[in-house]
Amino acid sequence: MSSDLKGLHAECLTDIWVGRNRFAFVDLTAGPFSWGPAVGGDGVRTELTLPNVAKTVGAVAEVTEEEAEESLQDTIRERFSSVGEDYHAVDILLAEIDVYELFAFKHCMKRRVQLALCKELDQRMHELKNELEGYNSGDSEEINKKKALDALKRMENWNLFKDTSEEHHSYTVARDSFLAHLGSTLWGSMRHVVAPSVSHRAYHYYEKLSFQLYFVTQEKVRTIKQLPINVKSIRDGLSSLLLPSQKSMFTQHMLSLSEEPALMMAFSMARRAAAVPLLLVNGTYRSTVRTYLDSAILQHQLQKLSEQTALKGEHTNHRSTLEVPVFWFIHGEPLLLDKHYQAKALSNMVVVVQSDVDSWESHIQCNGRSILWDLRKPVKAAIAASAEYVSGLLPSHLAYSSAHETASEDWTWSVGCNPLSISSKGWQLSEFQQDVIARNYIITGVEESIRVVNSAIQRLVTERTSEQGFKIFKTKESVMVEKYNSVVNMWRRVAFMSRGLRYGDAVKLMSSLEEASN
Repeated sequence: MSSDLKGLHAECLTDIWVGRNRFAFVDLTAGPFSWGPAVGGDGVRTELTLPNVAKTVGAVAEVTEEEAEESLQDTIRERFSSVGEDYHAVDILLAEIDVYELFAFKHCMKRRVQLALCKELDQRMHELKNELEGYNSGDSEEINKKKALDALKRMENWNLFKDTSEEHHSYTVARDSFLAHLGSTLWGSMRHVVAPSVSHRAYHYYEKLSFQLYFVTQEKVRTIKQLPINVKSIRDGLSSLLLPSQKSMFTQHMLSLSEEPALMMAFSMARRAAAVPLLLVNGTYRSTVRTYLDSAILQHQLQKLSEQTALKGEHTNHRSTLEVPVFWFIHGEPLLLDKHYQAKALSNMVVVVQSDVDSWESHIQCNGRSILWDLRKPVKAAIAASAEYVSGLLPSHLAYSSAHETASEDWTWSVGCNPLSISSKGWQLSEFQQDVIARNYIITGVEESIRVVNSAIQRLVTERTSEQGFKIFKTKESVMVEKYNSVVNMWRRVAFMSRGLRYGDAVKLMSSLEEASN
């Protein structure tokens, strides 16, 4: 295989898509499709996840004339097979009425398009009624008269074959079932696409993002050009996390395990091995041993190293600049993080692992086949982890469950050409995701502003009233009122802009709002 084609794998075919702009679509007629964890895990997308038109509305579709005729003949054969040998003519009429009644309830009542057969049976019912009236008034036996009378009373209020605008009960049930399932699907899109859950911490808006890239190799490398990485692709990918009003800075460092004993110790202590189930193409599973880095141990060890000058950033104390330390481990043998991941966002750093393997069977499956990863190019995973570190943006399959009071998984919406999706190798954020980033900055800024203003008001409330204090207050009153009104007006501007989806304009006010609130 050509080196240009290595790592090129088929993407996951889905019936749901989240676009680059603010749109998504669901094809309810496609499928069946499935994707999600191959072994263990909740929220797997199955063929029953989306409402099925054929199995709900289609299952009660109105029959054709031919099908109705066949159904009528089947009903006749079934009903007349129970008529005994010593039957009377009245018994035949009653059996015929039973057949028409059953057929009418099933195929004639409240149809949207009336069958011609139903009209014919309506005429036949009038004839049956006349025949029964003859038995009721003639010289028939009392038992047959009683049967005829009961049948006439039964037919008295019938309206079995008349047109009506109401839908049949089965349609109503199917429609309600379909709409309920569709409503659940739309609710899922709100929870995972439009307004998804975010990481539980405050994420401030910074004018600059300073990415500190630490490329860690096993052996010393003289220049960054000798590394098996595409620096431009990495920079472009990380820059995609910025809002239009933000700027990025990149600083690259090269470290080697062979020359950094402390770093080698951290790497060795975090290295683990585990037996992991693997899905085979034929649908069976086998166990395989995987080497991985324990992110918690690695973070703890790197935290100690960060106190050294070599691992310190240049902008850690700047309020306008957020430093994003990214430790990029380049390893020859297959290596992952916490068994299954290529990158993870930790509380104070982002960790990425890269290996020299172009086709790796992941723990995720799509339509019965393992999704293959190119471990040589973990850029997409690095962008997703950095997005979580910078703004709290989470993978699309995660959401907070109020019922369980913890995170829940639903892989249905892990689709689209973006870094948070498993179905595609694309890494550009959608507008939905850019909206989430901006909203998170706005929510953090406004909440902290409200907290500061409320604390100031609370302090005034608890201040004891005195003549001397009142004089001091009067000298500052106009300034405080003016400042308070300024902050409130800024809240209103932010709310107005956000209501119009102008998150980019609203987020520009965050720095001014912070200054005005303090």
